[in-house]
Amino acid sequence: MRALVFDGQLHLETSLPVPQPKDGDSLLKIRRAGVCNTDLELVDGMYGFSGILGHEFVADVTQGQPDLIGKRVVGEISVVCGKCDFCQRGIPSQCRNRTTVGIRRYPGAFADYLLLPPRNLHLVPDKISDDEAVFVEPLAAALQVTEAVHISPRDRVVVIGVGKLGMLVAQVLKLTGADVVGIVRREKQAKLLNQWGIASAELKDIPEQSAQVVVDVTGLAQGFADALNLVESRGTIILKSTYNGFPQVDMTQVAVREIKVIGSRCGPFDAALRLLERGLIDVTSLIENRYPFDSAVEAMATAAQPGKLKVLLDF
Repeated sequence: MRALVFDGQLHLETSLPVPQPKDGDSLLKIRRAGVCNTDLELVDGMYGFSGILGHEFVADVTQGQPDLIGKRVVGEISVVCGKCDFCQRGIPSQCRNRTTVGIRRYPGAFADYLLLPPRNLHLVPDKISDDEAVFVEPLAAALQVTEAVHISPRDRVVVIGVGKLGMLVAQVLKLTGADVVGIVRREKQAKLLNQWGIASAELKDIPEQSAQVVVDVTGLAQGFADALNLVESRGTIILKSTYNGFPQVDMTQVAVREIKVIGSRCGPFDAALRLLERGLIDVTSLIENRYPFDSAVEAMATAAQPGKLKVLLDF
């Protein structure tokens, strides 16, 4: 089995054993996968990661439950115990014993095969292409913004960091009827937002403390600082960022101006699949490059280029 492994050095293994199903797990044969900023952060040292990368994918079930064999699926990335208090309360994304596909203590999807429990799997409707299906995981994460906080059609919402995930967040927020603005640094970002009927602006052109909601998708400490400047008093900042390091934050502003700061992680796969099936979210415009899996190391280098949108791996 081939797999893209990081163990201090990024390299493609070509002769790993195929994992064998146990405890009711399903064996998935990966069809296509997408490179995420988290993959790049892991290679850059986040979590002290070592192992097989990758968590955005579409696959065929080759072994497992008879009703799933031969089906095309996507998979939720949190592998949970189902027994802890969070799981029992219906909050599996915060399972106390969770592992995370390709991120924390669980092999990733940048491999020919992956094992996952059936409860993690979602069938992909025929109308959704493989290219679109790769985006189900990040689109679900974008939808979690609207799970985390009520977005009113009267709100002005600013999205900072309109890259791969930020572009999905902006499209999801547009569906709420809110006044959505994406902060851009490159012309191609502005063109894409304009294509979807979403306003764009440079950071310097947005008045300070003018937004009811700011979504930070930058992954940078400066992104949170910019969000603090843009959000009005008693407004809300939603963090979609993970940080490789420990950013300095002006918490005095948060307290004095009574700003709510809400973290947002994984989201609803079923809703993401519905949006894609109904054509309500454009993901294919975000695809900039694709590589055969044998060129996965080169694909990662391309994905790390500033401003690069989605890079896909074909198996």
